[in-house]
Amino acid sequence: MKKVIVLGVGLVGKAMARDLARDYQVTVADINGEALEQLRHENPAIQTREEDLSQASKIQKLIVGQDLVIGALPGFMAFSMLKTVIESKKNIVDISFFAEDALELDAVAQKNQVTAVVDCGVAPGMDNIILGYHYQTMQVESFECLVGGLPVVRHWPYAYKAPFSPIDVIAEYTRPARLVENGHIVVRPALSDAEYIDFDEVGTLEAFNTDGLRSLIKTMKIPNMKEKTLRYPGHIEYIKVLRETGFFDEKPVQVRGASVRPIDVTAKLLFPKWQLGKDEEEFTIMRVSVQGKEQGNNKRYVYHLLDRYDKKTHTSSMARTTGYTATAVSHLVLEGHFTRAGVCPPEYVGADTAAFRQVLAYLKERNVNYVAQEHLE
Repeated sequence: MKKVIVLGVGLVGKAMARDLARDYQVTVADINGEALEQLRHENPAIQTREEDLSQASKIQKLIVGQDLVIGALPGFMAFSMLKTVIESKKNIVDISFFAEDALELDAVAQKNQVTAVVDCGVAPGMDNIILGYHYQTMQVESFECLVGGLPVVRHWPYAYKAPFSPIDVIAEYTRPARLVENGHIVVRPALSDAEYIDFDEVGTLEAFNTDGLRSLIKTMKIPNMKEKTLRYPGHIEYIKVLRETGFFDEKPVQVRGASVRPIDVTAKLLFPKWQLGKDEEEFTIMRVSVQGKEQGNNKRYVYHLLDRYDKKTHTSSMARTTGYTATAVSHLVLEGHFTRAGVCPPEYVGADTAAFRQVLAYLKERNVNYVAQEHLE
């Protein structure tokens, strides 16, 4: 039986470990011993290792003998981990949202004959896979992704719960957003270009610019591309107040003789308010639009996703939609169906028609359903 190690035991890391344990021998490593013990109690077949994953030497020892590494670490430590894994000549599928450019590691990954699929979540991730598929079959003129994960019950003031690291959520609110307009890269502040968008299933949501295009800016030659995050109306204003006041600043300030980074205090205070409660219901909503010319016709493909908390398995929707995209691709890598050497953004996976269909089928088996609509323009 092939061996897989998951680095990180957050909500998504646990979901991926449980899913992969159906077919492979799975080990999970994290510094959080309590979370590891809970996972071990839920699924005794999963092996656990309590380790400090900020140390490259620890990672190097952990991944010896593993057939695949799954990266599920907070963004601030993920790029270093990715570099360590690639230099150790191990294949990896990673869901982390880090600021660095993963393509900088492409040369060493190719040299080591490593397949490193990065940004392999729901968005970035599944939206890239969808675009990668259509990019092969049509002349794409515009791409738009609208995506958000939200609690079913809204609580004042933020009407939001974070299914992953609060630091990574804050990065969405601070990192400048790159868009492509008329063939040119445009940089706008996060939270900009806010608009209301109606969804039949959940009502009106706010959409705002975030830096979710990432690799697509380099790999796809498309005149117009943008990605926006969705929240309940009113959320943006609260976050802007925090940002403009300096609560997200990384430069230390002096407080009663102590040097403190405002962002660390903010994350510490927000986490209890943003943490999903036990069995709290939430949903993931996404709409991906790809428009262009196909066989001489103006076509638009729209993919709709509405996924909800799984009461039977007690798995959050964001963990399902993010994690199962990664485990679907992990199966492709482990079974030799995707073997491209180098750093591989998910659009490279989608460019393979068979792989694209396998990912959709894998997700459908787990009741994560993308409903595609085709429109003649």
